[in-house]
Amino acid sequence: MRISTAGIHHAALNALLGQQSVLSRTQQQIASGKRVQTPADDPVAAVHIMELQRALSESDQFSLNADMAKNRLTLEEQALADTNTLITRVREITVQGNNASVDPASRRMLATEVRSRLKELVDIANRRDANGEFLFSGYATLTQPFAQTGSSIAYFGDQGNRALQIGPDQRIVDGHSGNDVFMAVTEGNGTFVTTATAGNSGNGVIASGTLVDPTQWVAGDYTLRFTSATGDYEIVDSAAAVVATGTYTANSTISFNGANISMTGMPAQNDTFSIARSRTEDVFTTLGNLADALESSTATQADRARFNSDMATVLQQLDQTGDHFLSVRAEVGTRLSAIEGTQEALADRKVELESTTSQLRDLDYAEAISRMNQQLVGLQAAQASYSKIAQLSLFDYLR
Repeated sequence: MRISTAGIHHAALNALLGQQSVLSRTQQQIASGKRVQTPADDPVAAVHIMELQRALSESDQFSLNADMAKNRLTLEEQALADTNTLITRVREITVQGNNASVDPASRRMLATEVRSRLKELVDIANRRDANGEFLFSGYATLTQPFAQTGSSIAYFGDQGNRALQIGPDQRIVDGHSGNDVFMAVTEGNGTFVTTATAGNSGNGVIASGTLVDPTQWVAGDYTLRFTSATGDYEIVDSAAAVVATGTYTANSTISFNGANISMTGMPAQNDTFSIARSRTEDVFTTLGNLADALESSTATQADRARFNSDMATVLQQLDQTGDHFLSVRAEVGTRLSAIEGTQEALADRKVELESTTSQLRDLDYAEAISRMNQQLVGLQAAQASYSKIAQLSLFDYLR
C-alpha cells in the first residue's frame, strides 16, 4: 500500500495537534486548580458537582434567611427588654402613688411621668429593623403599627407572623405581631378581674382576688351587690340569677365558686363591684388608666375607696403585663436558640458539601504536574518526529 506525502504530513500534524491539545487542557487544569472544567472531562463527576453546587446554593440561602430572622428577633428581644424596664418603673410609680401619704400634687406629677412613659412605649412598639421595616406590624411591615386615635392607641398592623425557611424542613417565625405583644394582655389574675363601680358611696375597696379551686369556678360575668349597710350582699350572674349570698364584715374575704375576693373598708348599701371573666387589655390602656387614677379626686372617703380599688386593679394588670412580656421574651429566646442550632448545622453541612465537591472537582497537583511533564515530552517527540517526516520528499534526494 502506498502512502502519499500529503497523508504522511496530515497524520503527523494531527498527532502534533493532539499532543498540544492534551497538554493545553492539563495546563488549564493546573492554572484553575480544577480537574473537571467541562462535563466532557468527567460526565459522572460533573453531574454530582452540579447537584452539590445546588445544595450549597440552597444552604447559603438558608443561612441568609437565618441571619435575617436572627437580626429581627434580636431587635425584638431588645425592644421587649426595654418594655420590661419601662413596666417595672411604671409599677414603682403605682406603688408610690397608692401610698396615702402622697398628696394630690405629687400624684399629678406621677401621672405626668406615666403619660411620658406611655409615649415612650409607643415609640418602642413602632421600632424598625435595619431594613426600615416595622418589627411589630405582622405582615404589613411597611405600615406603622401604633398611632394615637382620639384618647387611645390603636393598632394598624395585622395579626400575621412572617416565617422564614432556615432549613430543608425547618421554618422560623421572625417576630410577633403588635397585637400579640401589646394588645392582648390577659386581664386581672388570668381568670377574672375585679373593679369597683363608679358612683359607689361607701369606702369598700376590692382586691384582685384569687382562684383557689378551679373545679368550682364557672366562667362568667358576676356582680357583687351590697343590699344593706351592714354588709349583706348577693352575687348575681349576667342573667341576674343569684349565685351566692352572705354577710360581709370589714376587712374580710368573700368566697364563691372557688374564688376568694378580699375587701377592706365597708361598702354602702347598693354599692356594686364587678367580677368579670378575664378578657384582654392592651398595655397602653393600662398605663392610661393608671394616669387617670393618679389624677382622680381623693377628697371623700368614697373617692379614696374608688381610687384604691382602681390602683389595685392597675397593679394587678401591671403584674399580668410583666408576666405576659416575659412569656413573649421566652418565645423569642427559644427561637433564637433554634436559629443558632440550625446555623451550626448549616455550617457543618456546608463544610461537608464543599469537601465532597472538592474531592470530585479539584485537581491533584502532583499527578497533574507529572502528567504535564509526560505530555510535554510526548509533544517534543512529536515535534522532532515531524521535523524528520517533513524531510521525506523526493525533491530532498534530487538536490
